[in-house]
Amino acid sequence: PDPAGLRAVGCVVGRDRLFPLSTLGRAGAARLSELLGRQALALDREMRGLGFPRAAEQKLAALDPAGEEYRFLRAYADGVNAWLEGQGPAARPFEYRLLGARPTRWEPVFGIHLLHRMGWTLAYDEIELVQEAARCALGPAAADALYPPNSPIQEPVIPNGRLEPRFDWARLPPPAGRRIGGPLSRSACRSPRSGAPAVEIRPFAVPQAAPASNSWAVAPSRTAGGHALLAGDPHLDLTLPSIWFEAHLVVPGALDVYGVTIPGAPAIVIGFNRDLAWSMTNTGADVLDRYREVVDNEAAPLRYRLDGEWRPLALREEIYLGPRGDTLARDTVRFTHRGPLQRYPGGWFSIRWTVLEPTAGFGCLNRAARSRSVGDWLAATADYAAPPQTMIVADRAGTIGLRATGLFPIRPSGRGDTLQDGSSERNDWAGFWPVARYPAALAPRQGYLASANQQLLDPRLDPRYFSANWYSPWRALRINRLLRTHAHLTPSDMRRFQTDAGSEAAELIVPVLLEAARRRSTGDTLAQAVRLLAEWDRSYTRENTRAVLFEAVLGALRELLWDELAPGGSPSGEPLPVPADAVLAELLRDPSSPWWDNRRTPEREDRDAILVQALQEGYRRAMARHGPPDGGGWVWSRVRHANIWHLLRIPALSALGIPVSGGPGTLSPSTGAGEFGASWRMVVELGPEVRAWGTYPGGQSGNPASRRYLDRLARWEAGELDSLRFPRSPAEVKRVRAHLRLEPGS
Repeated sequence: PDPAGLRAVGCVVGRDRLFPLSTLGRAGAARLSELLGRQALALDREMRGLGFPRAAEQKLAALDPAGEEYRFLRAYADGVNAWLEGQGPAARPFEYRLLGARPTRWEPVFGIHLLHRMGWTLAYDEIELVQEAARCALGPAAADALYPPNSPIQEPVIPNGRLEPRFDWARLPPPAGRRIGGPLSRSACRSPRSGAPAVEIRPFAVPQAAPASNSWAVAPSRTAGGHALLAGDPHLDLTLPSIWFEAHLVVPGALDVYGVTIPGAPAIVIGFNRDLAWSMTNTGADVLDRYREVVDNEAAPLRYRLDGEWRPLALREEIYLGPRGDTLARDTVRFTHRGPLQRYPGGWFSIRWTVLEPTAGFGCLNRAARSRSVGDWLAATADYAAPPQTMIVADRAGTIGLRATGLFPIRPSGRGDTLQDGSSERNDWAGFWPVARYPAALAPRQGYLASANQQLLDPRLDPRYFSANWYSPWRALRINRLLRTHAHLTPSDMRRFQTDAGSEAAELIVPVLLEAARRRSTGDTLAQAVRLLAEWDRSYTRENTRAVLFEAVLGALRELLWDELAPGGSPSGEPLPVPADAVLAELLRDPSSPWWDNRRTPEREDRDAILVQALQEGYRRAMARHGPPDGGGWVWSRVRHANIWHLLRIPALSALGIPVSGGPGTLSPSTGAGEFGASWRMVVELGPEVRAWGTYPGGQSGNPASRRYLDRLARWEAGELDSLRFPRSPAEVKRVRAHLRLEPGS
């Protein structure tokens, strides 16, 4: 029996999205090299080094074949394979012919592989490596200030009783044991055993520029129609075909749900039914810890030391095949009782990660889709494990609720942003938070809830460690401001907010820049920069001609301010991550902080000197890159674009150079490469009859020759939403082009 209709879903997803379906499955299984050859080998090795295939096999083996979770995975796989088996080679997507490959059968384990891939995208972090490198280079106090466990700007997801943000500004301590700009001994940051750097971190993007997601819900008391409203727009990779597949799934007497699923996911992930609607954002929770292990052989260990005894490592040989079945590489992946063992300069580190835990997957989302109230929905999703998500929900009774759901480790040290000593089992996790302690809010007095990847809990009310180095909460500040200042919200307001181009970062930073310039002697360059920046309305609309200057000034300011973290500034010679701009805003309140001094110059600069230099340098860069201010080159839509690439990055099958509103930190954030953004926008009004609107950049078909390959892109680009038709019976479906009838056994 298939009570969720997932056999049919698998079949139509196989018909419309076979190539991305297969690609996602192979990516999670770390078998992309079988399709793409050596160019995918490094990614496959990383996935297998994290233990993904082993964990998926263990999870599948632990499932009861008669249980709900396995039946959902099996039904979906049967649907995909029914489509595969019913088609000849001529019906295969052209990408397979281009690569000289054939699609593989979809197996239930691929659904688990997909969940792991989502976990790698949303819940993999290197927080403790950042802290280790920063503590070594700067000292513990300075490291904690630059990459703090609590944001200096508090607008938490869980309401704290305030109707405005709180700014917890503090004085940042200078690096320990050195004068800013002075030399630093490298010996403190070397492994005592190998003499190599203790840790090595990868280059990091500026945190506040990273795309993420938004969701919010409004109670009937604050809406024009007297009905609850919900909006959600997950910001993920923009690809063609889209990562989402839209579906209305009906099982008479059991299920009636509309929303989007990810090809390979046996569930509607975000959507609504006749009684409620839900969306999700990433929690940003730190659910991965690294342990420094003592091993018997640095070159090729077979044992590790635990509580004074040697324990054998579990060894797994990994063989990587190419498109012709040839062996490209072999690896041995080692495992402690915690998880996979990885080698870094300076030693071996094992990881424990909730994504690899033997937990349930998509089953709870299928149960949740049958819920009739917020309470039912929260109960149905209580056993959701990983990657942790902040789930928001609203129902027709007018209740709104939110909960961060997943596995959250109980750590003996109380913090997860530092490397742990693996030689003692006392440092292992002591379990997981009970569901009753998950960050949650239900029917808040303020009448709305909003999640935009900001810190979940106000540390003054709940000091538990949840994560560190949070995204700057600019989007959270913006949406909370909009929701507070509009008392009679409509679905049109919700849609408009999703593409709001106002910048809370600019509202904080620009006045300080202008005031600093006014206090200094002005030259022509500075005067021109000040005049132009003062004209800016601090928004990133497509027609704006001043946002480019602010971005250039902010880039120059980061370089001048964080010179101590640049290449050569840390003991290993590698750059340390640029702190979030919320920390920069904190420093703006301390004009004499030693951090303002530029170590490359003999002078001792203060804040205003650096801000003036940033204004001048930013103006010069903007002129060099875009020409004169009013010559047309400063128009934002000519500078910032969305680039939606086909999965094989074939330009002719991609949508490139799409002008967009929004910039770093706005509600619809736009990053430099333009490859991330609002992958799905949805607004739902929960009245007597549920009404909904939504869109995504692309189309339902994965076939570039189909008129449904790109048909929704224009409205997405314009920030508009389509009405989502939610008929109660097939007779209500209008403008039918064709029927596809699926019969069991056929």
